[in-house]
Amino acid sequence: MNILAPQPRPRLREPGLPVFMPGVERHLVRGLGAVLLHLFAGDRVAVTDREGRQRCEIAAFAPDGREDLAALGLRPATLSAGINALLGGRDEASRAIAGQLRQRNLPKGIERSAALFDNDSVAGETVELVAERECIAIFHAAGAPMAVDRHDPPTDLALIVTRRNAMPLVEPPLPEPLGDVREEIRVARGTATAYTVKAGEYLQVIDVAGRQCSDFLCFDARLLEKGIERGFDMTATRTLTGTVYPGPGLYSKFFTTDLLPLVEVVQDTVGRHDAFGVACTAKFYEDAGYPGHASCSENFNAGLAPYGVQAKRGWPCINFFYNTGLTANYAIFLDDPWSRPGDYVLLRAMTDLVCGSSACPDDIDATNAWNPTDIHLRIYRANQEFSRAIAYRMKPDAEPRLTRETAFHPRTSALTRNFTEYRGFWLPTKFNNQGAVEEYWACREKAVILDLSPLRKFEVLGPDAEQLLQLACTRNIRRLADLQCVYTALLYDNGCMLDDAIVFRMGADKFRVVAGDEFTGQWLRDQAASRGLRVWVKSATDQLHNVSVQGPKSRDILKELVWTPPASPRLDEIQWFHFTIGRLGGPTGTPVIASRTGYTGELGYELFCHPKDAAAVWDAVWEAGKPQGLAPLGLEALDWLRIEAGLIFYGAEFNDQIDPYEAGIGFTVAVKGNEEFIGRAALMKRKEHPQRVLVGLELEGSETASHGNCVHVGRAQVGVVTSACRSPILKKNIALCRMDVNYAALGTEVEVGKLDGHQKRIPARVVRFPFYDPDKTRPRS
Repeated sequence: MNILAPQPRPRLREPGLPVFMPGVERHLVRGLGAVLLHLFAGDRVAVTDREGRQRCEIAAFAPDGREDLAALGLRPATLSAGINALLGGRDEASRAIAGQLRQRNLPKGIERSAALFDNDSVAGETVELVAERECIAIFHAAGAPMAVDRHDPPTDLALIVTRRNAMPLVEPPLPEPLGDVREEIRVARGTATAYTVKAGEYLQVIDVAGRQCSDFLCFDARLLEKGIERGFDMTATRTLTGTVYPGPGLYSKFFTTDLLPLVEVVQDTVGRHDAFGVACTAKFYEDAGYPGHASCSENFNAGLAPYGVQAKRGWPCINFFYNTGLTANYAIFLDDPWSRPGDYVLLRAMTDLVCGSSACPDDIDATNAWNPTDIHLRIYRANQEFSRAIAYRMKPDAEPRLTRETAFHPRTSALTRNFTEYRGFWLPTKFNNQGAVEEYWACREKAVILDLSPLRKFEVLGPDAEQLLQLACTRNIRRLADLQCVYTALLYDNGCMLDDAIVFRMGADKFRVVAGDEFTGQWLRDQAASRGLRVWVKSATDQLHNVSVQGPKSRDILKELVWTPPASPRLDEIQWFHFTIGRLGGPTGTPVIASRTGYTGELGYELFCHPKDAAAVWDAVWEAGKPQGLAPLGLEALDWLRIEAGLIFYGAEFNDQIDPYEAGIGFTVAVKGNEEFIGRAALMKRKEHPQRVLVGLELEGSETASHGNCVHVGRAQVGVVTSACRSPILKKNIALCRMDVNYAALGTEVEVGKLDGHQKRIPARVVRFPFYDPDKTRPRS
């Protein structure tokens, strides 16, 4: 049976589980990157310009090393500066392509190349090539690093390869190895295997076909040789890490009952596993009416016996890819796993290990999506490093992208090891020698610098750029002047929020959108395409990283540092929500854009630069800020600052079920200045009949509220806490609350529910917010 053949499923959609048809391959070419393909006569390659205006350079070689663009029906058209520059680079992508050429004894440079697409190619434009004979081709998303005042970021290309002679496919291809592999192990469905991993080596547990669970055990091999059995213990692990199960980052290790680490999680492309139940047992199947059914626990007993591990009827374990959760009544439930074909967990051995891995045989419920399949294991040698990462996906069917470090990471990581994953990047939560409280006071009294590079940036270009943003934004974009920016909401048709963003007007038909969600760019492209607008929306996040310099001393730090041409505003001249384009230190310095924006409620600025210049920007600001007491700021203190300032956050104050009025940003809606924005009709109806509104709460006593706490008047719940903190400057416990409009009047007495919402209540009252500087005199100063 071909387990990957499409099955008739009326109404059920599973975009997260792609169907791999025999002979069809999908490849992603990142901006400035390349993919090398070995093609044969009759193979077809469909090249798609995902976002438009992205040049694709192509080189091709015959098997004997001669350049042979004609094999793809192409003529040499341009000098091959782009591909040759790529092959001569020093980054990982360049080394990978050069290495593949060396393996095939092909030249590391070419004379000429062909090109697809130009400055007028539209998003989604596709060109299909057919191989006339065997060749090896390089497809390169050509371009150059984008200057801060330009709008040509290199973006991605997609390749779909259809092989003429396709072998029958019974499962998806395995992902490419991450490094130097010592051993490959296949765990057939319904079985388990035991194996050894040396200290420092890496183990990759791969879900081959997707939605297949794999129980994992490991034991200290040196103690096993002495007859002492010490495996990791999930109760001890949860106690020490404070998490349901470890993940990449600071709290990544599995511990024994002796509280010693055995293994740590380095990469995880799924993020949903089970750490509560034992591996499936014979008793489980017997009680369900399936006596004699294979079980993971029995399979482990057989596999581990040669290592002297005592048999158990039920093995405590971590069950990778097993999707369990808790109901409202705290019952454990299971559902189809989240894992896709090729998803994996990468582990590093902290000591010599004896391990066991299963490919769970459960076919009587949703544990393995009703269809047990194989698990594949790779053991990598210890003499290599892998980045700590989880997988970020813009959409369920998007290619996963592992967590990245921002360009400022070399500077921030020298000051702290406390990092958290935020939308595909690592950001510091607090710094070692300050701590959140000191960082907070530095922002309120002096100045701080913080990394906000994960904010998504999009270049919106073309004659219809203004029209698109007038449709997409609740503000009146037509009133926006050059070098001015504005905070806005973006709505779905039902009037609820897709995202919030700051729109920068770079020129008559050039805008830059800085938003929170990567999907916002795709949504803008979809709106333009559906209306036939001539506009390009180009992703620029990888070309623009940014730090924020906030606090009452921020202007003094930056005004002598940022040089601007005579025709441009000086930094100390730009007003709130305006920006200027300049350089650090003088006319030949590092190019930056400086905007008078921020997320702290203080006077502040943001500096945007190309990632290659990030270290220079940080160092210049750091040096200039020393006399003013400049300190780094992490996300923990930033959260206190933005709550005090009444600034909203996705997933707390708003989501796709909340409109701008309910989120507390009704001021962003240009009711009379923009009559055409998407979702306006639905929003106006919601405004006429409001149900909830964002309010500020001041709590009595010293106990803080938490996100999600219920708010009551008597027995009835009338609101929910969206964000809360102990305000250092106000010396009070404060909270933002989404409240029933009938209880939103200033001075209304309410109670914040703790425990079950009824056994413990904190008295509170509705107060004016923003709590700190409600008239925003400080950022306007």
